[in-house]
Amino acid sequence: MASDARALATWLAARDDVALAAALASRGVSASSGWHDLFDAAEGLLEPSSVDRALTRLARGELIALATGAAAPDGTAAQLALVDDSGRPFGAVRERLDAAAAARPEAFVPADHPHEHAPADPQAVAAAAERAFNTAGSLADVLLACLHAPLGRTGSGTVSAADRRRLTDAGAIAAPEDLDDLLASAEAARLADARDREWAVTDAGQEWLQTPTPQRWAQIADGFRSHLPPGLRTPEGGIIPSVVWPDAYPLDPDWPDRAAGLRRIAARWGLIGQGGEEFPWTASLRSGAPADAAAIAEHLPAEIDRVYLQADLTAIAPGPLAPSLDLRLRSIALRESRAQASTYRFTAASLGAGMTEGETADSVREFLAGLSLTGIPQPLQYLIESTAARHGLVRVRADEAAGRTLVESPDPSLLETIAVDQSLRPLGLLPAEGGLTSRVARDAVYWTLADARYPVVAVDDSGAAESVHRRVTLAPTAATGAPAQTYARLIATLRGGHGTDGEAGWLERELEQAVRARAEIQVVVRMPDGSERALTLEAAGLGGGRLRGRDRAADIERTLPVSSIVSVRAL
Repeated sequence: MASDARALATWLAARDDVALAAALASRGVSASSGWHDLFDAAEGLLEPSSVDRALTRLARGELIALATGAAAPDGTAAQLALVDDSGRPFGAVRERLDAAAAARPEAFVPADHPHEHAPADPQAVAAAAERAFNTAGSLADVLLACLHAPLGRTGSGTVSAADRRRLTDAGAIAAPEDLDDLLASAEAARLADARDREWAVTDAGQEWLQTPTPQRWAQIADGFRSHLPPGLRTPEGGIIPSVVWPDAYPLDPDWPDRAAGLRRIAARWGLIGQGGEEFPWTASLRSGAPADAAAIAEHLPAEIDRVYLQADLTAIAPGPLAPSLDLRLRSIALRESRAQASTYRFTAASLGAGMTEGETADSVREFLAGLSLTGIPQPLQYLIESTAARHGLVRVRADEAAGRTLVESPDPSLLETIAVDQSLRPLGLLPAEGGLTSRVARDAVYWTLADARYPVVAVDDSGAAESVHRRVTLAPTAATGAPAQTYARLIATLRGGHGTDGEAGWLERELEQAVRARAEIQVVVRMPDGSERALTLEAAGLGGGRLRGRDRAADIERTLPVSSIVSVRAL
C-alpha cells in the first residue's frame, strides 16, 4: 500500500490542475476534503471502498481491459486514477478488481453486440418522426416558460411541484414526469443549465427556439450522443446498439435504471426503436457522423408561414407554424391548442403583454399583415387600437434626486386602485405629489404592475417611453473549467503539502505522522563515514530539518538531521 500510495501521489502531482480536478471529480471527492497533501489524496483514493466505487464507473470493455492489463493510459481507468502512466493498475486496484471478478465473473465476459441494424418499417418511421416533432414542440414550450420565469429546483435537484403543475396546465408537457426527460435533453445540448436553485436557459437555448424543427432535432441528437457515457459510444464516436445498453456497466447497481431513462429519452426523440431497428435519420448518429437533419425533415410535417385571422379574434395555423413566427405570435396572443393545426386567441391582456415587451400598435399590425392570409379583421384592428390607447395609462419613472420610483397616471381613480391593491403591498407605495412613490427600483415596480395586469409603461429621465425586458439569468453556453474552480482550494492545499520528488516527500510525511502520534519508529541513518545505522526511537518532534526522539535502548534523546535519514518504518 505504501509503494502504491507513493506511485499514485507522484502520478497525481504530474497532472495539471484541470486534469487533477477532473480526476477528483470523477472519483466523487468532496471539495472540502481534509486531505493535507498528495500522499493523503493517494491513500484516500486507494481505500477499498473508494476503488470499488470507481470500478462501477467502468464499462464492460474497460473492466475487461483493466483485468487483463490492457487498459489505455488515457482511458476512463486513467481518468479515475486507477492505473499508472503505462496503463497498469495499482496494487490496491488489482486486489479489488480480483475480488470483483470472483464475485461477478459475468461482468468480465464480453457482450455480444448485434452487427445488423434492421431498417424500421414505414409505420414505425412515421410514428418516430411524429414523436420527435411533438417532443421538440414540448421542449420549446418548456424553454419559453423558463425564459419568462426560471423553473425552481428543490433541495434534491428536481423541479418543484408548482412549476410542474404550471407547465402541465399550460399544455407544455403531457405529464409531470415528462419534464425530467426534456430538461435532461436540453442540458445535454447545452440549451439549459441547472444552477443553484433554478433552471435557466442559455444563449444557445434562445437561438434554438428560433430554428426550424429539423435543426432543433439535430442539435438535440448531437447533444444527446455527446453526453452519453463512454460505455455506450463506439471508438469512432457513434452509438452502440440500444439493446445492449442495460449491460454496459455491469458493476453499477444504479445503471439499469439510468439506462432505461436514456432509452426513454432516445425513443422520445426518434433516435431508437423498440427493437433496435434503424430509422433513415439515425445511421449517421450510429456511425459517428453529425445528425442528419435533412433525413428527418422528409418525414416531419412541413412548416408554414401564414395563418388565418378570424373575426372572433382568433388565428388558425393550418399546419405547424415556423418556430420564429410562432414565438412572436405567442408574444401577443394566447395559444389555445397545439397540434399540427394550432389556434391562437387575441385578448387585451395578451396584446398588452406584448406591448409591455416592446411591441407597438404599428409593429403588431405590420407583423399580422405579413402573416395573415385573410388580412386583419376589423374587430382585431379595434382591439389593437384600444389596447394601445390604454397601454401606458400608468407611467413608472425613477426619481434620481429622491432615490425613489414614481408611479404616475392621468386617471386618479386608477392610482387609487393601485394604492389599495393588496397584491402590490410589497412595493410599499405611498401617496406623493403627482402620484405614488416606492423605494423599490423602477424595473421591479414596472414588472410588478405589469404582472398585476395594469397598463404600465416605463419612461426615462426625459419622459420618453422605453422598452423594459424582464431580467432573465442566462446560463453560460458551456461551463468550461468548472471542476478546476470547484477544487481550486483543495488542489492548492494538496500541492502545498509534502513534495512527491523521490523519497524525500514521503519520508518527511512519515516522520510527521510518527511525531503526531508519538509513535515508535525505526529509522536508518547514514553516518558521516557512509555507513548506515538503524535506531529505534519514540518520535517526539520535527522542525528545522531535524527529528527529535527518545532512544529507549540507550535511554537518551537523540536529534537527527532529516537529510541523513535513509528510511523510516513504524513498529
